[in-house]
Amino acid sequence: MILHASCVSFAGRGVLIRGASGSGKSVLALELMARGAELVADDQSAVSRVGNCLFAKAPKAIAGLIEARGVGILRADYVARAQLNVIVNLDHLATDRLPRHQKAELLGCALPVLHRVDSPHFAAALIQYLKCGAIDPDAGQ
Repeated sequence: MILHASCVSFAGRGVLIRGASGSGKSVLALELMARGAELVADDQSAVSRVGNCLFAKAPKAIAGLIEARGVGILRADYVARAQLNVIVNLDHLATDRLPRHQKAELLGCALPVLHRVDSPHFAAALIQYLKCGAIDPDAGQ
């Protein structure tokens, strides 16, 4: 399945960045890359299921390329494939200080979903999420 989404990986854990055109998918991917994440795909991600896991990769024509508005198309080191651990939906704004955990289903697999946070700490928080996860207030963990 090809999705209109960017994807980066940090320590082998992938984040699928979804949103409408111009919502900031590439900007967030570049911010995460500046903090040590590796590019998987920009703007189009090929998502597949293997067992109970989802993986993303770039379509061949755009592998290793990322758009930076006002700068152009940039080359980047990239990973060929990453297991997805979380989805960021840039079309929805998180307004609660401690939002309830949500999930979305892709290809029959459920993944946690985070919404856009309009704050300079968002990229740093995502890196920490990829490193160590988050506490689910509903599960008490």
